Amino acid sequence: MDRIERSEETYARLFGPRDVTVHEDDPELMEMLRGLIFGDIFSLGDLDDRTRELITVVLLATQQTLPQLGAHVGAALNVGITPLEVREAIYQCAPFIGFPKTLNALHVANEVFTQRGIELPLPSAATVGQEERYDAGHAMQFPLYGNAMRENLADLPGDWGQTVPRLLTEFCFGDLYTRTGLDVPTRELLVLAILVALGDAPVQIFSHAIGNFQAGNSKEKLVAVIVHAFPYVGFPRAVNALRIVKEL
Repeated sequence: MDRIERSEETYARLFGPRDVTVHEDDPELMEMLRGLIFGDIFSLGDLDDRTRELITVVLLATQQTLPQLGAHVGAALNVGITPLEVREAIYQCAPFIGFPKTLNALHVANEVFTQRGIELPLPSAATVGQEERYDAGHAMQFPLYGNAMRENLADLPGDWGQTVPRLLTEFCFGDLYTRTGLDVPTRELLVLAILVALGDAPVQIFSHAIGNFQAGNSKEKLVAVIVHAFPYVGFPRAVNALRIVKEL
């Protein structure tokens, strides 16, 4: 297939056959968009449609591009991603973009679920109790990052050197990484995508690139994730992220 044929086929897998009779105010830009995203990007690297759509969901949630998020939540369901997996991908954004933006993204996803006849709330994915959060979180965190966070923050004044790392361990890992719905390698890929979309987190990109390697994701897969982000976050942010990963 040539580039345009690939574009139309990929678009149809995600959204259904495109109605070419629909009026477009900017047909030239839309042609460029479809060509780059669906004709080029989707054919590069070893990522399947499910992984690409989960990545796209967190990229759009991070940037709060909510109309496009709604379309891609629908596309995610179309390629076989479960509502629980979509929800977990959006939950995973919370430590990096905060709860207000996460709630905005969830509102959009829940609207799509309701339109599809999916009953809310979705089943619980929690696996640990309140008293287990730190120990369970540390068990998830240590194989990926060791005690680097605790050591980096140890010289904060007073008790903060212990309190802040504990909060991060309990929330980021105890509350989130222990949940069902997404495995740890997938969560690490999504976190990398979130950080690329933020565009101002080089230290965290470096750290989570290492976490991805520890979780079993290859260098090639990390590059594929960042390249997939190109058309959604812009070339400067993606190229900066590629340079950071390349240093590893």
